[in-house]
Amino acid sequence: MEVLAPAVVEVAIDAAGAGARSYSYIVPDHLAPLEPGEAVLVEFGRRQAVGIVLGAATDGLERATKAVAGRVRADGPLLPPLAMRFAAWIADHYLAPPSVTLRAMLPPGLLERLELIAERRPEGSGAAAGSDGGRLGGGPEGLDGLDGLDAEDQRVLGTLDSGPRAVRSIATEEGRPAVLRRLRRLASIGLVDLEWTLLQASIGPKYERRASLAAEDRAADAGSGSARSSIGLGPRQRALLDELAEAEQGVIPTAVLAARHGSATVASLARRGLVTIASVEVPRRPLDGRVRPPRGSRPTDAVLSAPQAEALARIDAGLAEVVGRGALSVPLPAAPKPRPILLDGVTGGGKTAIYSEAIRLVLGRGRPALVLVPEIALALPLIDRLRADLEVRVAVLHSGLSDGERADEWRRIRAGDVDVVVGTRVAVLAPLADVGLVIVDEEHDPAYKSDRTPRIQARDSAIELAALARAVVVLGSATPSVESEGRARDGAYERVLLPVRMGGARPEVQVVDLRAELAAGNAAMLSRDLAAALGALQPPDQAILVINRRGTASVVLCRDCGHVQACPDCARPLVFHQAGVTLRCHHCGRATPLATRCPNCGSARIRYLGGGTERLEREVRDRLPNLRIGRLDRDVAERRGAAARVIDAFSDGAIDVLVGTSLVTKGLDIPAVTLVGVVSADVALNLPDERAAERTFQLLEQAVGRAGRGEAPGLAIIQTYQPDHPAIQAVRLGDARAFYDAELDLRRRFGSPPFGRLVKLTVALADREAAEAAGRQMSEAVWARAEASTTAIDVAGPAPAFIARRAERWRYNLVLRAADPSSIFRGPARLAEALAPPWSIDVDPDTLL
Repeated sequence: MEVLAPAVVEVAIDAAGAGARSYSYIVPDHLAPLEPGEAVLVEFGRRQAVGIVLGAATDGLERATKAVAGRVRADGPLLPPLAMRFAAWIADHYLAPPSVTLRAMLPPGLLERLELIAERRPEGSGAAAGSDGGRLGGGPEGLDGLDGLDAEDQRVLGTLDSGPRAVRSIATEEGRPAVLRRLRRLASIGLVDLEWTLLQASIGPKYERRASLAAEDRAADAGSGSARSSIGLGPRQRALLDELAEAEQGVIPTAVLAARHGSATVASLARRGLVTIASVEVPRRPLDGRVRPPRGSRPTDAVLSAPQAEALARIDAGLAEVVGRGALSVPLPAAPKPRPILLDGVTGGGKTAIYSEAIRLVLGRGRPALVLVPEIALALPLIDRLRADLEVRVAVLHSGLSDGERADEWRRIRAGDVDVVVGTRVAVLAPLADVGLVIVDEEHDPAYKSDRTPRIQARDSAIELAALARAVVVLGSATPSVESEGRARDGAYERVLLPVRMGGARPEVQVVDLRAELAAGNAAMLSRDLAAALGALQPPDQAILVINRRGTASVVLCRDCGHVQACPDCARPLVFHQAGVTLRCHHCGRATPLATRCPNCGSARIRYLGGGTERLEREVRDRLPNLRIGRLDRDVAERRGAAARVIDAFSDGAIDVLVGTSLVTKGLDIPAVTLVGVVSADVALNLPDERAAERTFQLLEQAVGRAGRGEAPGLAIIQTYQPDHPAIQAVRLGDARAFYDAELDLRRRFGSPPFGRLVKLTVALADREAAEAAGRQMSEAVWARAEASTTAIDVAGPAPAFIARRAERWRYNLVLRAADPSSIFRGPARLAEALAPPWSIDVDPDTLL
């Protein structure tokens, strides 16, 4: 573990006004040594603030003018050395403030509040200069040991005889300020230790009051039981004691007993000494109560195919190279980084079986694993399989957890009490002290890109984490991103092909021209072919319908004046949702009651155009009432546990047709699915974004791959107004290589990833002209910096964002293309300018909209 010499440290300040930089502080002798990751109290401006030690200051005493005020008790560093080095890389690569990066790696609210704890020092330990840890200042005031203590000093000391206490809980007639002064004086002569600690009231451990039989009553119960019956007890009291005597382990939560027998009964038995009540810490486990057979396993997974065995052998060889190295306490720049292994396999090619066996291998070598998934609900089959097949300790991290659950899982990971961490993009920020294998499932998925600072790309970050830990990283996808495809072609990634499905065959793919449907008078969401295929479903066959748009209608329009009801903040069309009968903005989330008359002309002739998952669900129910319909979209997934319930029901055959957005195209391995319908392949195809065709191809290919995984043949029907588009034809013909060839040629021409890197700067102001002017000013500054640093850079913009007005602010984008465009922002002053309001910066953006 890296230990810093008592000199000067860099501290990330978690306080308003700290900006994007770190600050240098002198380390007093009585606090040395300080380790990276420790929480400290520092003077920042005219107030005290919490900071996290980053490491030794590079410029010595040049910037340091203040000393660290104190160490915050937190059971050692908040983050292990591996996590601290990873945080430094994130802050540098994604141009994020170190304090914001570190906060993202901690449970919500961990650094919000501090508590000052007073503890009496053992007699004879002697006085120590600054024994209050420098936390509150102060110094010797002429007192010598116990001499000179008045009665109030003695009383304050007496309150600490039973153990450490929060200073705010020590009450005297003099008031809290006087108590604090006395404690400072007592600390200065070595009688008391004062130490700050993190107050974790909102995210601390969860406690539960539990009741058990008193020791004497347990003995009586073990004998004849006459001791209890001889006491004058009522029927409720006897029933409660009998229940405790028969309970497993003899313990029952008091809340359960109170609900059955009354809280007064519990209290009376406790007063009489017949029942003992104790508070017990109850770990919050998101997976508790999920006792299910492995839904993701398949009979054919028991024996690996030749391609699977080859892939596992490659992973095993990589593990053999890094075994024993572990997470290094210091980086080794000279050591070669392990090449990521790209599992490029058809949908149903058996990637899950490889993941499971690879995790078995790395655990056998004594190192943990990290598994990233785009959607946690769709990772449940993998989690079930790992828990059943390997009997591993699994921690889960995702944004859907409560603050308490996330804090408990964070503490387990930090303590090294887990074997595998599974989660969405936030899991890459887990406080891992070591990791031997990193798996990124569906590595192409845009959900891995964060839209909040730090705007990490979890796949790319996972690759760097694996490099820092000397771990093997596996990227899995049936439709690799264009960047990953390019890196595999140039040898930066090691590609392993899985060309054959483990069960079933590639389904037949039909493309329906919606222009012909309209010409034939069919304006419904379901084409005639798709409706007929749904009507022909016979149990146990199931179907998936995909439309990548939520809601019932995408546009609410007045038929008299043509006015479209739009969001007043974003100026984007509002989407009608049948549930709640509301209009909702899918960009800012604003909800508005449905207008019965046009707000422009007052007409009552309002029409709903387009449609989403809600309208599609209703149309299928109306046309095919015999089918059991379920829906899975973002609106459903936001309800706690709802997505898992829908997926479980569909997996168990309780749902015949699952309607959903792109969520239903990921990770579902259900042999009974014989039909997949893509209701509209054009939703994202014509967006003004260079990844529009790639996203459409991936969505369609993933959707098609859900069908035909069992013995029955599969059928996929794609409805589109552009049947000749290269992305759609690539899916129809199963010719992914031709699609990637064309996309890589375009990327090479424009210097886009993987042939260059992008940075997107966005300015947002209430005044449109001011926003555009700020964009021009930043563009000039970027050009000037590029010329000064001889950096070859291309600057596009300022141009209005695709959603030009959002949250009552006009937004303009600047897009920078270069080998390393973020280099012109490195350095505290330059980064502070780029991150200053009203600007935001996105390194390696997932979209240019």
